[in-house]
This record gives sequence, structure tokens and C-alpha cells, in this order.
Amino acid sequence: APLNPGNSGGPLLNLNGEVIGVNRAIRTEGYTDSGEPVNSGIGFAVSINIVKRVVPALIANGRFDYPYLGIAAIDNLPLPVIEALELQSFTGAYVTNVVSGGPSAQAGLRAGTEPVNVPGYGNLNKGGDLIVAVDGQPVNLFDDLISYLTLHKSPGDSVTLTVLRGSERVDLTVTLGTRP
Repeated sequence: APLNPGNSGGPLLNLNGEVIGVNRAIRTEGYTDSGEPVNSGIGFAVSINIVKRVVPALIANGRFDYPYLGIAAIDNLPLPVIEALELQSFTGAYVTNVVSGGPSAQAGLRAGTEPVNVPGYGNLNKGGDLIVAVDGQPVNLFDDLISYLTLHKSPGDSVTLTVLRGSERVDLTVTLGTRP
């Protein structure tokens, strides 16, 4: 939505006048000679569903604890990378790192360990899990997983991650931690 400087923190309304978000920022592409920001007219907002989860916790506790898996992942991979990693799907979140002792490590999630070099993409390790679903909801991108956790889960909750481990489909139960 188009925003003007100074609109941050204000409501984002739909055509029915319902609040659907809180304006957060505007994309700034540079500055004029006098130092004024030049924006593209593209604004960003926090979803009202996230606001409804976070604000009550802030009021009650002074903070909001985000759920934590303890992984790093990549997605939206080009075909040469998918082939080099020997992935069986074009969608999902490919696990590149699992934090030692973290929730995902305790559940048995795996990052790749066998180095492959993909020209123009850098060094990666094949053999890692590809997360394709969380609690039965498809994971096409890593953002799908993060959005699901933020909107529906809290530290201490359990989730079922469906992963492709080579050609095998495996369900892992992860008890979420608190994001550091």
C-alpha cells in the first residue's frame, strides 16, 4: 500500500474500513540533494493477526517470546542447485544449519554434510533435510514455516515437520524453544 512519511504506526485498512495491519515502513530508494528520502510508494505493514498475538503478551509481560526451531534454511533454489543437492522437490525449505543442542537438533533434523560447489551460487552441503510441511501445512518457502510458527505456535508447543530425506518422507516432532 502507498504510505507517506509519518504514517508508520497507523492502521492499514481494507475497503470495508477494517484494520488489517499496522503500517511499519516505506521502501526508501535514496535521498534528494537536500537529504529528503525518496520513496517508491511501496509500504510495509505488520499483519493484524501478528499484532493480536504480540500486543497482549507485551502488555502482560513486557515482551513476546517467539518460537524457535534452531535452524537456518534456504529456498526458491535454481535448478542447478536443486540438481547439485540431489533434492526430490522444487519447493520446501532446505536445511543448511542445525544449531547444536537446539530444538531441531534434539528432534533429529539434519543439515547437509557433503560439500558441493555450485558455480555462481557458492558452497553448499548436500544431504540435508528438505522441510515440505509443518503440521500438515505445505511449506513452499522458508517464510511459510516462519509465518506458521509466528501466527500459531509458542515456545513449548510441539510441531510436526515433514521432511524429504533423500527420497524418504520423514515426520519429526519438534518441541519449540524460545528464540534467543
